[in-house]
Amino acid sequence: MDGFAPVPRHIAFIMDGNGRWAQNRGLPRVSGHVQGAKTFRAIGNACLDRNIEVITFFAFSTENWKRPKAEIAGILKLLDLYLKDWFKEERAAHTRIHFLGDTSVFSAKERALIEKAQTTGTEIKNHLNIALNYGGRADITQAANAVLKRRFATGDDSPITEEELALHLSTQGMPDVDLLIRTGSEMRISNFLLWQSAYAELYFSDVLWPDFSEKDLDEAIRAYQTRNRRFGGLNDPGGKEPTVS
Repeated sequence: MDGFAPVPRHIAFIMDGNGRWAQNRGLPRVSGHVQGAKTFRAIGNACLDRNIEVITFFAFSTENWKRPKAEIAGILKLLDLYLKDWFKEERAAHTRIHFLGDTSVFSAKERALIEKAQTTGTEIKNHLNIALNYGGRADITQAANAVLKRRFATGDDSPITEEELALHLSTQGMPDVDLLIRTGSEMRISNFLLWQSAYAELYFSDVLWPDFSEKDLDEAIRAYQTRNRRFGGLNDPGGKEPTVS
């Protein structure tokens, strides 16, 4: 990595290709998710090593409920194992986990683990977001409804501003996505962080997620560092976004 070039403050990952990775090896799809969970842990730690302030992983979308029940159960079991192991991690003391999405649909046991994970950590330096039962359109919709609810209560009929809406998104207080990485060769963002990725640099990799390595991560960051981020201007690098609190 070039120590002088700026690294992204916020990297988001669409972890695509777990099922294909398994099928290519004649294995059940859940085996791909097992290997993908190992990659999730390795890449998350690699981002922390590279001083990435905010890391967001698309773990389970609102559309993923259409998958076979056995596959869904396998994904949720892996999440349980990850959270239980997370409490033992030394990094947990300085990294705050946030869950983006509607977690009310999960079991009481799973919700208890989620709640515990979100309250651990002191002297926070980094933020790890796990998008679970998440959809970008739903995120914007719930933010708009939250603003309207407050407006109705106060009798405020002034126009809603972008800044006001952003304060009610699941990522409130966090910088927008700088670099969005999708593995598995598909070239779309699949309803992920639609508002937050308005000016994100997009990086699509042919590597299936279970095979995505630190080398691949560094290649994506180097690609990001070569791009001229004008934010709609000519050569304006854009304003610095607020620091996560």
